[in-house]
Amino acid sequence: MSQMPHRARTRTVGPWPRLIVAVLAAVALISGALNVRPMLDHVLGAEVAAPPEFSAVDGLVGVPERAETALDTRVRSLQDALRNGDEWTKGRAATMLGHAYLQKARETGDPGYYPKAETLFQRALDADDGDVDALVGLGTLALARHQFAAALDWGERARALNPHHAATYGVIGDAQIELGRYDEAVATVQAMVDLRPDLSSYSRVSYLRELMGDAAGAIVAMEQAATAGSGYAENVAWVRVQLGNLRFDGGFLTAAGNDYAAALAAVPGFVPALAGQARVAAADGDLDRAGELYAAAVRAIPLPEFVVAHGDVLSAAGRHEEAAAQYTLVTAIQQLYTANGVDTDLELALFTADHGRPEDLPRAVARARAQVAARPSIIAWDVLAWTLYRSGDLDGAVEASEQALRLGTQNALMYFHAGAIAAARGETERAISLLERALALNPHFSVRYAPEARTTLERLQNGEVTS
Repeated sequence: MSQMPHRARTRTVGPWPRLIVAVLAAVALISGALNVRPMLDHVLGAEVAAPPEFSAVDGLVGVPERAETALDTRVRSLQDALRNGDEWTKGRAATMLGHAYLQKARETGDPGYYPKAETLFQRALDADDGDVDALVGLGTLALARHQFAAALDWGERARALNPHHAATYGVIGDAQIELGRYDEAVATVQAMVDLRPDLSSYSRVSYLRELMGDAAGAIVAMEQAATAGSGYAENVAWVRVQLGNLRFDGGFLTAAGNDYAAALAAVPGFVPALAGQARVAAADGDLDRAGELYAAAVRAIPLPEFVVAHGDVLSAAGRHEEAAAQYTLVTAIQQLYTANGVDTDLELALFTADHGRPEDLPRAVARARAQVAARPSIIAWDVLAWTLYRSGDLDGAVEASEQALRLGTQNALMYFHAGAIAAARGETERAISLLERALALNPHFSVRYAPEARTTLERLQNGEVTS
């Protein structure tokens, strides 16, 4: 990537039985009301121009009503244009409203906006098959749904129409990364930087450098993204969180905390920053504070990664019933995403490996294998390695782990996975080296697995046999 430009005492958070009831009720809704909404979005467009009457994701976490935002005002204006404008105005409004719905999904964690956005983008293309922004919208939607081959197709269609539109390269590059086509992604992101060196392009440079093992270069590029700024405070806050994540992953907790605080200064209550602060609190041993912050994050945007992390913190604090409620919530949220067209098989495979029942591991392995076939990124290979390890296939696990580490990515969790696999195979020296590397990168990389890494390493260094 060098050729790229600068690129514990605890207290109760809430009554867990009530959450279980809410989760079970929401699961029932997933197979009912949620599957009806896409059918309502018929070709006339009246329903896609109406706000949702019920957000199932809010129902999962008990949010009665969300505060009005500037984006909501913009959505209403676009809805009016879609209903009352002339044909050209309606076409443009459909595209813009589709993008607004994607942003709503991002801000609320509600995938119920995805079918509406898809209907709007398709309607815009029916009116004008040269609408590049609608093609980019469909590509962005496909990325959100983890349909990366489809995203690449949409991005290529958009680039064929307008090779000077930087956003198309973002869609293409993101898809190539997830498909494991890293050399192509480097070229694509370089072209994006050449067209428009801004927050969006520099942040992608940062991610590629991170994947290639250049942690310092990744921070430099993300700092450039922050300096480039944006007309949207949320974008700047997001970049600050990514900086915090890079620093946290490098073991620099104070610097990471400063970045998360800067994100919250830009956007008060910014949920990814709250989750970042929770990670720092957990690393500092303040599980009470970490639990409170994760609870706040989950109530605002219940992304599975936040819910799992919340459960892990509760489990580390000995609050196992509350942790179980969070893990049950993860399953419900995954069903919600699936109902709205999101492929969650890779996430489900990892969740099963970490938190599932032994009898579910064969299905988790099958899911991970299928994902590696469809999207052979190092992330997919790492999940396959971990599911194989959990299922007892150590030879398969080590082969998959080697694929996961092939780029030299400096990720403590991936090194821990490789170290655990090596230890189980009796490869003591290799296991010690890998576990030492994981803890050197970040001794607090996981509230769940960092203690296990330290314990396993100590046993190996003392000549004990691990099981």
